[in-house]
Amino acid sequence: MEKNKIVTLQEPIDSGFDGASTAAEVIKGIDLSGKVAIVTGGYAGIGLETTRVLSHAGATVIVPARDTEKATRALTGIARVEISPLDLMDPLAVDAFADKFLASERPLHILINNAGTMANPFTLDKRGYESQFATNHLGHFQLTVRLWPALRRANGARVVALSSWGHRYSPVVFEDLHFQQRAYDRWLAYGQSKTANVLFAVELDRRGREEGIRAFAVHPGSIADTDLKRYMSQEELQKAGVFDQDGKLILDPSRQIKTIEQGAATSVWCAVSPQLEGMGGVYCENCDISPVTTEDKTRGGNDVSKRAPAKAFGVFPYAIDPAAAARLWELSEELTGVRL
Repeated sequence: MEKNKIVTLQEPIDSGFDGASTAAEVIKGIDLSGKVAIVTGGYAGIGLETTRVLSHAGATVIVPARDTEKATRALTGIARVEISPLDLMDPLAVDAFADKFLASERPLHILINNAGTMANPFTLDKRGYESQFATNHLGHFQLTVRLWPALRRANGARVVALSSWGHRYSPVVFEDLHFQQRAYDRWLAYGQSKTANVLFAVELDRRGREEGIRAFAVHPGSIADTDLKRYMSQEELQKAGVFDQDGKLILDPSRQIKTIEQGAATSVWCAVSPQLEGMGGVYCENCDISPVTTEDKTRGGNDVSKRAPAKAFGVFPYAIDPAAAARLWELSEELTGVRL
């Protein structure tokens, strides 16, 4: 019955926004004065734009940064921003960041788990875990659970997990999370980590809703002009259809090939929109809740320029399955040693 309930909630609400909407547009008229937000990776790409619009709306934004010098340069001139060291691949660094924030005794109204890595070569974190799963999921899992007292203190908090349409590449392979029994495939690893982001939001919302903590997973779109492409060659980017033969960026929000301002819109919408009041545990794209799908309707494979225009690509059932979400949560507790 609970599974059916989750699927029923996973339906578009016709928000009035679309793939071309920007973060500044979806936050227009919303006053975040006195609110506190944390945006991981909030000093580059869509994370930087997210930090900018939250600050402009009045929020104090804490930006955890692996490279604090780069963060300082990027965030200069943005009001109410605090920078604090954090490496999601290092559990001690995650604990240190959380301890510092909790010591301030501030509430945490918005947590946007935006940082991530994509399609990198096979590497392990300090615990011996596959790096994409460790960075994109486990690091953020540990951070969120450690910050739970501050989320409760907000008396109404939202957690946004940056996932991707790339979740279609792979479910979470519980029997071989770290590619110890199969050949490493960087896209399967990325897909697994992005599915984990969705499942995390599903179970987090179930556990937090009675305490006023709601969670959402987000597909921001294909935004090529960010650091996320660092492990892709120019040839791969051209083959993917996001750059032309002259190296010029291709943009088409109807196919979810977006600008940075458009790419930040859905996570900001999930973090602040009154349209989502009383809702959570859903996967969103183009500033709306996504429909459930069982097939890749983009019909373009990895070449985004060949995608058919679509209001939404959808979310695969295995990414919102509550049984898998609960299993992943329990396994993540074991892998990180962190529990509510």
